Amino acid sequence: MPKINELKKGDVVEINGAPHIVKTYEVRNPSSRGASTMYKVRFNNLKTGTKVDETFKGEDVVNALDCPKVPVMFSFVDGDSYVFMNNEDYSQYFLPESTLEDEKKYLTEGLSGITAILLDEAILTIELPTYVTLEITETTPGTKATGAGRTKLALLSTGYEVQVPEFIEPYEQVKISTLTGKFLSRA
Repeated sequence: MPKINELKKGDVVEINGAPHIVKTYEVRNPSSRGASTMYKVRFNNLKTGTKVDETFKGEDVVNALDCPKVPVMFSFVDGDSYVFMNNEDYSQYFLPESTLEDEKKYLTEGLSGITAILLDEAILTIELPTYVTLEITETTPGTKATGAGRTKLALLSTGYEVQVPEFIEPYEQVKISTLTGKFLSRA
């Protein structure tokens, strides 16, 4: 059982009998002497999808779950389920759309570099690569680059809208950060 200060983003722990994944992790150092360091952690319940904020002291322990992580590729959407294929044994995992609230705006058929987190041979959630390459389907025509760093709105192939520099043209491939949701560069 690890101490709370040993946790990192993506770890799976048990809280009240349900698996939760660490989404954000913040350390708060108190200004007064003798006070202990506090850890504010946001978890996502992997069964219900609800967000849980908890505050811990440095000596608190949590029950870590042994969840294997396997490389998968996004295959296709089947009704309200997203289908992922295991890159090693070609088995398929189905995740309901409701569990992919933030991730689905980055998913395109054939996307690899995804990690599936399993518990008892069933998929709980996925971890995306740090960036994805997507095509711009709609935006105003590009203009010459200026030093002002101005941006415009662009619609991506997944239906997600993002701010891009003015010089980006429609139908260009761009890299989008899955951590921030922002434009990184041309692909």
